[in-house]
Amino acid sequence: MYNRIITFLNDLKLRTKLFLSFGCVVLIPVLIVGVFLTSELRRMALDNALEQIKANVDRVKKRTGETLSIPIDISYRLSNDSRLEEAANRRYESVYDVVQAYWDYPDFREFVRLYREVSSVRIYINNPTILDNWEFLQADASVTAAGWYQNALAHKGLICWNYIKDSRDGKYYLSLIRKVDFLKERTSGILIINVNTDRLNAILEQEAFETIIVDEHDHIVASNRADTLGKTLDDINFKPHTSRAAAGQGPYDVTIDGHSSKMLIDDWHPGASLNSLRIISIFSVDSIVQEPNRIITLAFSVILSALILAILLIYYFSKLLAGRMLHLSKHLSKVASGNLGVTLVIDGKDEIGQLARQFNHMVRNINDLMSEVQETNRQKNAIELKQSEIKFKMMASQIHPHFLFNALETIRMKVHRRGHADIAHVVRLLGKMMRKNLEVGNGKISLQSELETVNCYLVIQKFRYDDRLAYELEVDPKANRVQIPPLIIQPLVENCVIHGLENRIEGGMIRVEVWLEEQQLKVQISDNGAGISPARLQEIHRMLDHKEDYETHSIGLRNIHLRLQLTYGPACGLTLASQPGFGTQLSFAIPLRSDANVQRVDC
Repeated sequence: MYNRIITFLNDLKLRTKLFLSFGCVVLIPVLIVGVFLTSELRRMALDNALEQIKANVDRVKKRTGETLSIPIDISYRLSNDSRLEEAANRRYESVYDVVQAYWDYPDFREFVRLYREVSSVRIYINNPTILDNWEFLQADASVTAAGWYQNALAHKGLICWNYIKDSRDGKYYLSLIRKVDFLKERTSGILIINVNTDRLNAILEQEAFETIIVDEHDHIVASNRADTLGKTLDDINFKPHTSRAAAGQGPYDVTIDGHSSKMLIDDWHPGASLNSLRIISIFSVDSIVQEPNRIITLAFSVILSALILAILLIYYFSKLLAGRMLHLSKHLSKVASGNLGVTLVIDGKDEIGQLARQFNHMVRNINDLMSEVQETNRQKNAIELKQSEIKFKMMASQIHPHFLFNALETIRMKVHRRGHADIAHVVRLLGKMMRKNLEVGNGKISLQSELETVNCYLVIQKFRYDDRLAYELEVDPKANRVQIPPLIIQPLVENCVIHGLENRIEGGMIRVEVWLEEQQLKVQISDNGAGISPARLQEIHRMLDHKEDYETHSIGLRNIHLRLQLTYGPACGLTLASQPGFGTQLSFAIPLRSDANVQRVDC
């Protein structure tokens, strides 16, 4: 599975990879964080609103309680007022007596004057001798049949709160209703204290959220919305039906006029009343989250703008990278087709710029390698030509080699039978030497094989010159396995013998030294013969450095010098030193490289 995913990603284009990485690394995390922060911001706003609405309800409850405590206090004072008992139960003889009694009991009017929380005070009594006025009223059939009246009679002395219509001014008030027992007279009355509605509304108007006070029959007795005052919850299409709402619990979610809202209900019994009042505070969720939504919208606008800008930048950079990569690919195709003269120009110090520089370096290296290969092939061809020339010259001088070898072997056997062992040994060495020379090819031979040829040549020359020739071979045994071109040392030894000792009556010494030093095979051939004059030595140096071939019919110094240079480089030619009367010294050095031309040896 992992390999399949890697293969799929590797097959995607660079631009697609950039967009995919942007989506995985930036877009998805930003969306996740944005959704999380949005939900948290909304939740915090709603939590703050709920905390505020709880505080508002407590504040409304406290201030409303202070307002309602005035009617409660008045009711307790009136329930124990003997003067009220006397005025309400006295049997009056005339209207004048009634009016005089009313004027003698001004407490109802004084309460209204002293307390702004009270709108009016009424008492219903069953006394046919009194006259209906603003304070003392006869209970007619419609009043006695009212539920609040019956409820007050049924619960002796308990306070009830009801939203009822005043029989005098025709307005609805939140009224404190309680039964007042006149123990002395054994009668009773229903006391009604109307609460000042404007006072209640003034309390609610200070609240930021919609707040209403509702009695037990869902009448709105106070509100900070004037259009809902006096209506019921059904009239405004709102009435909580849940058990939580019925129990006075909250908050909970509601839908009002199609809008999602939060509602908090506080079921309250002011003054330990028989029934309760409910303080309901409502706020629309949309109004609460409006500011967070504005912030969220602004934040999302900024994020969206940043994402669009990022996408445009990624598109631009991917196009730039893809263009540079395509440019590099085209030049690679040109090189693959064989055009090695191209030069890639890509600015920048990034990875693509580095690839471009490495590409140019690679093309230059390929051109250099091709030049080296061509030069190597040229040198190889020249070496093969020289080797062929040597072999041709050798073959040109031979007449039926098998016949010659057989004839030499026959001579050696007859000389040996006649007791001339030294002559037979020389003849054998001559045949061996000739056979080796004729077997020379274009490859390389070991130093040991070349020195065997040198030894054969020196033994034959020793037989020829007798005591006039002496020689020494000093060879480092570790150098025997080094591969060298054939016929490199033997012609130099032959040159020393012929030109250095042949015309010298007293003869001389030939010394061949071979050793390993500084990863080089060093060879030095020296004699103590006649030496070379300065003029001749200078001419030989010119011959070695000249491009034309001076010798066309013999194997000479120049041939060996050129073969060494073609095989090992211009610095590996012959070095010639000589002084008249003191001899001549020929030397060269071969590098020990681990390649196809030289076998490295452990020194």
